[in-house]
Amino acid sequence: MNEKKFITTPIYYVNDRPHIGHSFTTLIADVYSRYYKEKLGAESVFFLTGTDEHGLKIAQAAEKHNMSPEEYTNMISQEYKDVWKKLDIQYDYFIRTTNPKHKTLVQKFIKDLYDNGYVCKGAYKGYYCIGCEKYLNDDEIVSGACRLHPNIKLSYQSEESYFFKLSKFQNEISRLLTERKYEVYPEERCKEIITRVKEGIKDVSVSRRDVDWGIPLPWDESSKVYVWVDALLNYYSALQITGKEMFWPPDIQFMAKDILWFHSVIWEGLLLANKLELPKKIFAHGFFTVDGQKMSKTTGNIIDPVKLVGEYGTDATRYLLLSSFNLCNDGDISLSRMKERYNADLANGLGNLVSRLSNLCVGIDFEILGLEKTKICSLDKEIGAQLDKFNPHEALKIIWGYVNALDRDLAIDKPWLYDGSRKKTMLSKYRGQIIDIAIGLIPFMPKTAEIIINTFSKSKIEKIRPLFVRKI
Repeated sequence: MNEKKFITTPIYYVNDRPHIGHSFTTLIADVYSRYYKEKLGAESVFFLTGTDEHGLKIAQAAEKHNMSPEEYTNMISQEYKDVWKKLDIQYDYFIRTTNPKHKTLVQKFIKDLYDNGYVCKGAYKGYYCIGCEKYLNDDEIVSGACRLHPNIKLSYQSEESYFFKLSKFQNEISRLLTERKYEVYPEERCKEIITRVKEGIKDVSVSRRDVDWGIPLPWDESSKVYVWVDALLNYYSALQITGKEMFWPPDIQFMAKDILWFHSVIWEGLLLANKLELPKKIFAHGFFTVDGQKMSKTTGNIIDPVKLVGEYGTDATRYLLLSSFNLCNDGDISLSRMKERYNADLANGLGNLVSRLSNLCVGIDFEILGLEKTKICSLDKEIGAQLDKFNPHEALKIIWGYVNALDRDLAIDKPWLYDGSRKKTMLSKYRGQIIDIAIGLIPFMPKTAEIIINTFSKSKIEKIRPLFVRKI
């Protein structure tokens, strides 16, 4: 294998059903996976996602639903798979932390830490947030509550625990981050992590007592592996389970910014201790609100991705989410703006263009076109440049610039006023351009791209039905 790409999402905690936030992260990763599979070949890319299924919060959620943890995690894990199918997300492996092989690999990994002197026994005292499944630092507590879960009551706990000696790696992690030996994006979050590391790294607990639902420590079965350590190791165990070890280390790890510390510091410390290569790039996208409000069950504004697909269709939903805002910043998703964008960009824009052009081509004998004959380097390079900068929304803007330009050319040239060879020459050029646009759309709107390519690469083109029906 020459160039390869190992792309991951975080694994999602199954205490609740998948929502638009989970979908957004996974969709971004799917775009990158599809893009690299087009560039490098499917065998050169491994796209991993999955579910995080241990911990006290899972046991409590199962009890609330009158189910065993096994029954509950089976149900919610399948819901994630069903939603990813609705969004046409094509992962290469879906890992579950209840997989017995994952359990064995986690126990081996943490036993190696223990045997090499990186784990010691101690006691933990402090406020614990069950929403985060972690003890909180002082700067994470606002007005007596977790800043990420203000409605969950904190509990003050004191318990015996085993600690990973993360502090031993403070200087090395600081140097590696500063020298960009592994890269954290966007830049401002990298600077925040570097500053926090320089202020001091504490040792972290790798075990929990009084938790039944988890992986037992191999040297002390009265304790379970801390759920965050269990979860982080999925990226390593998944390759071992599938026999894809050659893909290590991860090339791009996508996540939301609230879990960046775990992935940019604790994760690296664990890998350094066991002498494994570090991930190359870690990208933490911003949070988003819905119509200016934070998503919550209380306000009832949590967006169900399945309902979005039901309203707009799979590819349109993918487009609407990906074009909503810059990944590097926090943003706002507006359902009303989604409808406006759908009508403007898809129904009246791309959809109308494809319909008009296919109608003009009816009755003309064209040369059969293959993808290799039509792809223009400029569009591909522009898209690739934006993806390299983690700007998929800008890549879509570039593609829509080509859509609008082709639409203007049609209006100016008026090929319907001509016949014979002149009309055929004009339409042949447009036909190549619409296929170029479709190739650019493959990572973002794969089914739409396939329809356009199949329609316009034939020698005899038939009028295509509307790709996107206008919403009233």
